Amino acid sequence: MLEGDLGLEGLPPKEAPAAEAAGAVDGEGAPPGGPREPAAAMRVHEKYSTLPAEDRSVHIINICAIEDIGYLPSEGTLLNSLSVDPDAESKYGLYFRDGKRRVDYILVYHHKRPSGSRTLARRAQPQDGGAPGARSVKQDHPLPGGAGPVGAEPPLDFQEDAKRFRREEYESNLLEAGLELERDEDTKIHGVGFVKIHAPWNVLCREAEFLKLKMPTKKMYHMSETRGLLKTISSVVQKITDPIQPKVAEHRPQAMKRLSYTFSREKQHLFDLSDKDSFFDSKTRSSIVYEILKRTTCTKAKYSMGKGEGRKEDSALLSKRRKCGKCGITSLLANGVYSAAYPLHDGDYAGENVEFNDRKLLYEEWASYRVFYKYQPIDLVRKYFGEKIGLYFAWLGAYTQMLIPASIVGVIVFLYGCATVDQNIPSLEMCDQSLNITMCPLCDRTCSYWKMSSACATARASHLFDNPATVFFSVFMALWAATFMEHWKRKQMRLNYRWDLTGFEEEEFPSQDHPRAEYEARVLEKSLRKESKHKEQHRPVPEELPNRWQQRVKAAMAGVKLTDKVKLTWRDRFPAYFTNLVSIIFMIAVTFAIVLGVIIYRISTAAALAMNSSPSVRSNIRVTVTATAVIINLVVIILLDEVYGCIARWLTTIEVPKTEKSFEERLTFKAFLLKFVNSYTPIFYVAFFKGRFVGRPGDYVYIFSSFRMEECAPGGCLMELCIQLSIIMLGKQLIQNNLFEIGIPKMKKFIRYLKLRRQSPSDREEYVKRKQRYEVDYNLEPFAGLTPEYMEMIIQFGFVTLFVASFPLAPLFALLNNVIEIRLDAKKFITELRRPVAVRAKDIGIWYNILRGVGKLAVIINAFVISFTSDFIPRLVYLYMYSQNGTMHGFINHTLSSFNVSDFQNGTAPNDPLDLGYEVQICRYKDYREPPWSEHKYDVSKDFWAVLAARLAFVIVFQNLVMFMSDFVDWVIPDIPKDISQQIHKEKVLMVELFMREEQGKQQLLNTWMEKERPREEACNNHQPRACSDGGGSPAPGPRGLHSGAL
Repeated sequence: MLEGDLGLEGLPPKEAPAAEAAGAVDGEGAPPGGPREPAAAMRVHEKYSTLPAEDRSVHIINICAIEDIGYLPSEGTLLNSLSVDPDAESKYGLYFRDGKRRVDYILVYHHKRPSGSRTLARRAQPQDGGAPGARSVKQDHPLPGGAGPVGAEPPLDFQEDAKRFRREEYESNLLEAGLELERDEDTKIHGVGFVKIHAPWNVLCREAEFLKLKMPTKKMYHMSETRGLLKTISSVVQKITDPIQPKVAEHRPQAMKRLSYTFSREKQHLFDLSDKDSFFDSKTRSSIVYEILKRTTCTKAKYSMGKGEGRKEDSALLSKRRKCGKCGITSLLANGVYSAAYPLHDGDYAGENVEFNDRKLLYEEWASYRVFYKYQPIDLVRKYFGEKIGLYFAWLGAYTQMLIPASIVGVIVFLYGCATVDQNIPSLEMCDQSLNITMCPLCDRTCSYWKMSSACATARASHLFDNPATVFFSVFMALWAATFMEHWKRKQMRLNYRWDLTGFEEEEFPSQDHPRAEYEARVLEKSLRKESKHKEQHRPVPEELPNRWQQRVKAAMAGVKLTDKVKLTWRDRFPAYFTNLVSIIFMIAVTFAIVLGVIIYRISTAAALAMNSSPSVRSNIRVTVTATAVIINLVVIILLDEVYGCIARWLTTIEVPKTEKSFEERLTFKAFLLKFVNSYTPIFYVAFFKGRFVGRPGDYVYIFSSFRMEECAPGGCLMELCIQLSIIMLGKQLIQNNLFEIGIPKMKKFIRYLKLRRQSPSDREEYVKRKQRYEVDYNLEPFAGLTPEYMEMIIQFGFVTLFVASFPLAPLFALLNNVIEIRLDAKKFITELRRPVAVRAKDIGIWYNILRGVGKLAVIINAFVISFTSDFIPRLVYLYMYSQNGTMHGFINHTLSSFNVSDFQNGTAPNDPLDLGYEVQICRYKDYREPPWSEHKYDVSKDFWAVLAARLAFVIVFQNLVMFMSDFVDWVIPDIPKDISQQIHKEKVLMVELFMREEQGKQQLLNTWMEKERPREEACNNHQPRACSDGGGSPAPGPRGLHSGAL
């Protein structure tokens, strides 16, 4: 125990040695022949022992016996020992109780203890200067509550004992790995214990060399600066943007940079080790400890199973041990041996008298809505959270920054539509009541004939988004997407250079190769099945079976590498692959079925509203149906997003990927596929299917023989597509992304507040007391990965690029959302989540490939939207082929076909044919068909084929032209900036010079030493022993000197 621990600190000087001699401190310092009475009083719980008595180093001691032999200090001594607040000395959990060793990692576990008693369990490390191989101390001190006999034990729980055994063995292995541990079970959270982990300097150096971490050396060099006009422009831009730069030292431009080199213990003299405490920052220390936790095993535990337990117990025990495998902490967390494992935050981020730390700085300069207009302190984010999270926020910042020009151009396109709406001849013709165009009914029987001029508002609104500038904007956004990808690659390369990741390869990083716990469990199960099958084929004498089975259990527990030559093949994974395929197809079919249900709702609702007696209701049928259907789609999309996320994780889990990287990539692909289909299927329906397969009056297409397919408005489906896209995009951003992320944490805080109010006053005071840092962090939400954060941004990127031809304001709304999203995510990482383990990464992984795929798909979709959904191509065809005066006059009449109402099928004609006040003989509908007086009445006309050919030609030309321009942009812009490539080359040259200078220095020292030694050797050879001794060393031994002299 440490000197500050309760029970030994306050002992009188004469009694403290006696306590140590009695074995209160693990028995290591006690003499073999201690006093019999204390030894008898100190009763050790043999049932909790995991090792034989001669190897036991962990004892559970009943502290009741200390009071019997006079070890318990008096009340005055106890008060004196508590006069100095140990929590303040340890900075409230950031350090061990000695106040010197920093807590690098926390393991949390649940334990059971009797009600009405307190448990104080500590694990201490030897002080500096102690024995290097000394074991830690672990003591469980049940303090009696005044009832029951002395030494009363809680009821035994086999599962809890098994978890405790595995924790003890795992922690002893951590000690052997060089880590230092300290246990704390006397916490304000009932039934929860904490193990604090500290990595000493020698362990950090060893692991840094093993992980190939690049660390800054003493060598500093000037970074190349721009000259001439570029330098002037750069300085002007820097002065202009200075007010929006964060007030963070790491964000300021640096003229000097330290040369970085892979850490090596043999070359420690190259590194600046003047302050060893800050050489490895907290992010690096926690990642090093996490690597040790992952590779430290717990497969050598020896279970004491008592008498009468046979093969069934052995088999059950083996099944419990399977998940332990070779991957340490991951399997222990999966099995519930530990409930959580996380590094600590640097301290509090708000409050009075809060010590300044990186977390507080990030909260003030990054996670606050007051600084929404400022750049992000990306370097400080990387320093605190690691490269992987730093790259996410850097990518989000670059994406948001690139949305600014896209938003400006989109607003200009929208304003152009507003400015030219009064000069748009087709919409003016639709609003002209003098033309007296009578349209055919929109549904059977209940719908009547209607005037085209009633759709005037829809036609005028359609022009805002369906105008010639839309085509330009589609081309611009395709080039914007290509430019954004190139801009991000260059920015990513700059960050790799600044963060010393230029030579980093993930394949060389050991954490990427750690097998997952589930994979190891499956491999072990397969190996055991193979071994069992092999033994059944070569069955030995029956009497030897139990012994062989026990040997097999012990071999598996002792860490015998049964899985070295066993791997999971495609045959093992075929059931999971088949389940994945069937499940994904089923989920996609569910999405299509829901869209079909919404279509039926639209059709039936439109028919029902058409029977309403109110003229205002009947005049707004299309808007009402569209708005309500889109809201239903939005609710379904939000609900299915959550369901599909869980299903994607389950499907990935049953595949049993080997590594975490493989697991994350497969999960990302499945989740993106399902959520992409879920989010865009309703939009695809409106864009490419609605109004395409409706038939014609007298020969309509029906769903289930009763529901007539929907038609587009006379102005086309583009306006409805715009409404669908805007509501779904804004709804997802406001509800799913922002409201959920803001509301759910607030709701959890409110629930905790209500629970606190219901507690008794004493419990409330205990809760309000300042907690240890690890207790506060334990109450935070665990970090669930970056997949949800990337996913919502990729889906938004699809809204911005895929259907931008129908909604030019999409980049603007995405920009406004992302300005809030950056600060919202930052606040969540700083205040709501436990600190994640820092992970090194040099790119954003599979998300970059998904972005490229979405960008390529956007070109194709926009080409089809412009050619088939909008009226851009029919207008061009009419203007250059059919217009008599070179204007758009007569375009509306050209796009409408005629129908004789006498050709209606039985039961489909309007119930009230005189609703307009006159009898209708000919009604019009939007299509290219022959008139009823033609020889081939109602057949598609030549105009239809001319327009279709023009549409297909436009798709081919547009797609190839834009693809070529995108590839040209990709080719013109280099992936690596020229100045960065020069700096990388300069670093290599400086590193070579540094090592050459070091070798030259060594050679000079060697030559100097040899020159000094040469006269002494010559004197020795000339039989002058005095000269040999004057050389600074003792004379050579007699036989050797005689032999040399003889030579």
